[in-house]
This record gives sequence, C-alpha cells and structure tokens, in this order.
Amino acid sequence: MRIALDASGTDDAPGVEIDGALAALDDLSDVRITLVGDEALLIPALDERGVSVSDRLGILHAPETISAGDSPARVVRTKPESAIVRGISLHRDGEVDAFISAGSTGAVMTASLFLLRPLPGVDRPSVATTLPTIGDPMILLDAGTNVDCKPRQLVQFAHLGAVYASDALGVDSPRVGLLNIGEEPQKGDERSLETHQLLAADSGIDFIGNVEGRDVIRGVCDVLVTDGFAGNVLLKFYESVAQYVVGIVKSNLDAMSVELDYQKAFGMLDYSEYGGAPLLGVNGLSVICHGGSSPNAIRNAIRVAADAVRNDLVGDMAEEFADRDPATAVEEGEDA
Repeated sequence: MRIALDASGTDDAPGVEIDGALAALDDLSDVRITLVGDEALLIPALDERGVSVSDRLGILHAPETISAGDSPARVVRTKPESAIVRGISLHRDGEVDAFISAGSTGAVMTASLFLLRPLPGVDRPSVATTLPTIGDPMILLDAGTNVDCKPRQLVQFAHLGAVYASDALGVDSPRVGLLNIGEEPQKGDERSLETHQLLAADSGIDFIGNVEGRDVIRGVCDVLVTDGFAGNVLLKFYESVAQYVVGIVKSNLDAMSVELDYQKAFGMLDYSEYGGAPLLGVNGLSVICHGGSSPNAIRNAIRVAADAVRNDLVGDMAEEFADRDPATAVEEGEDA
C-alpha cells in the first residue's frame, strides 16, 4: 500500500510526522510512505534520525505552506505546491492509495472535494471519528466539517457511518442512533423530527432511535449521527473530560504513592490511539488528524488508512449508495 503523508501539518512538523511514519513502517510491512513537504526541512530531519530515502520511504517536494489566514476554499488554486494539494493530487492520479494530513481540516476537505470529487449520491462528505465508550468504540459523524445539514444529508451520514463501522470495527449490522435532546421520536427541532422519520423508514440501516448525550458513553449505538456543530462540541468535550479524569486520578494516586500503568489503564481515552478521522463520501481516502498529534497518533492514522485500503472502504461506500432505492433518494431530495 502506498500512503502519502503531509509532513507539514502538525504543530511540531516535520519531526512528529517522520517519527510516526517510521513507527508505522516497523508495524506494517506492506506499506510504503511518501512524505509530502519541503525537502529542505525533511532531508535534515531524516539525517538527524539516521534515515534516508528508500524503497519504503520517499519524499515529494511541496515548498508552499498553508497558513491559518489562507481561505480553504481557494487553496487548490492559490497553493498548488502545498503538501495538501500535492498529496491529494498524487492520490487522484492513482500514484498513492491514501492521503493523511494533520494540517488545515478545511483545506483537506476542500481539496478532497475538488480533486477527488464526491461519490455519486453523496451531497456532503463527512468526517467520521472514533469515540471510546464503556463497551465497543463508536463512530461519530459529522465531527465538524458540516455545521448546518439537511435531513437527507444526515441520512447519508448514517449510511456512510454504517459502512465505516462495518469495515473498521467489524460490526455486522451497525446500530445507528441520532443525537438528540430526548429519546422520544417527537423530541428536538424540526430538522431532528424529519431526520428521525427518514431514518426510521430507511430499511437499509438498523436505526435504534434518538440518543441523548448522557447515553453516548454507554455505547448504546455503533454509529452516532449529528451535524458538524454538535458533533465537534461533543468531540472536544470528550477529549477534555478524558484529560481531566486522567489528571485527577494520576494526582490522587501519586499523592498516595500508588504506581499505575496509566497507558494501560486509560489508553481507551487517548485520542492518539484512534489515529485519524477519514473523510467519508469522496472518491478517495483522505484521513484527517489533530494538529497537536503525537507520533503515536500519526502512526495510528497510517494504520487507519492502511486498514481502509485493505477493506476497500471507498468501494464499499460507492456500492452502498449505488444499491440505495432511487425512490428513497428522490424523497430525501425534495428539500434540496
């Protein structure tokens, strides 16, 4: 498998990306990684680690950088030599099987839409992230790319998430829930009510109904659907609570001189263990990472991408939408 890795995306690039890539190469014998970034920075960083370009580790020169002030909607045109645009172009041209970046989420989203194009039947691609629960991990989408969504788009998220849960988590019939303020079907705003009706009538997914925020940690579903605004709030609250819990436990046990393997005890709460979040619904595989990612997070993002390639995630998503009832698609499209 050939994977392109944006080597300029993290807060401590390119060292974090290089260390994560080297760890992944040790783990995955069937993977080749191309570091996409400024070779004037990459080559010295590789030299410091006693590593050189090989048949499993390559470099694609991308001298331009995308700053916080750059408009994501214009990066394809204004920053064609950036790592995000060059890496996704490499993927579009079939020279790599996946692209990974911890850079601008908006830029990855825009470049993926423009260069890879959405799959037929998908209005808006969605970022799917994995959340820990008391039971098995859960797929949350959208995690922040689509702040305002129509009911039919939330239904599309449900299908995309179900395919990903099946491929990534090995769930035969993923349970899909709709994030809401109450369990009853009549709860929520007008959009939630309409979305609930559409999901309940959709025979292509196992819809379990509304899911309240307090039930998320219980793992009552395998896929949780919401808009990007609520999804991003939930995701960041999850991350902050995890850090808080680990910090409180650690300080108390340290005060009592009790030793504990924190990674083993709280590994399920560490976002770096889940790697990156794939952008579902485009005709390709773009994986988005946190800007503050550690080498372990990059390593696991490469694992996520490799697993998705092995399981033909993009092909499965395309098949899912090709098999959908055209009459249902027309019904959902009436509010477009």
